[in-house]
Amino acid sequence: MAERTPDPRLKATEYFRQAYERQMSGDYDQAIQLYTQSIEAFPTAEAYTFRGWTYSFKGDYQRAISECLEAIKVDPDFGNPYNDIGAYLIEQQRWEEAVPWLERAARARRYDAPFFPWMNLGRIHLHGHRWHRAQECFRKALSLNPKYNSARVALRRLEAMWN
Repeated sequence: MAERTPDPRLKATEYFRQAYERQMSGDYDQAIQLYTQSIEAFPTAEAYTFRGWTYSFKGDYQRAISECLEAIKVDPDFGNPYNDIGAYLIEQQRWEEAVPWLERAARARRYDAPFFPWMNLGRIHLHGHRWHRAQECFRKALSLNPKYNSARVALRRLEAMWN
């Protein structure tokens, strides 16, 4: 009787789980290694995106963006890498370059947290002194997630400026 080959997706999922645990505990090098093993077992947009996120924790935004671009190649409908690219560009003070990435994230078909790109777009408009547009973005983030406190605080601060 032939031995059954394990499903590479299960192996990839286990590596991903371990990588995430390492990442959250601050062991970034080990997390990167485990995300790499996950990708080698079965490439997913999630593993590339999270490996990129780990690189961003190390301050390597160029590598983080490259990982997100790989994620987009694997699954162009996955919203996280678009938002993450936008966030990494914001961190580098490349505000306007971030806008198209965040707009794509906001329109992504597969994205569990579409309020994040709206918050980031609000931050960009706030930085650019486009107050009413920032207000619209913060309100949109709150409409998508009424419990998103960062958007609520940003909106209150902006409206307090007007009073």
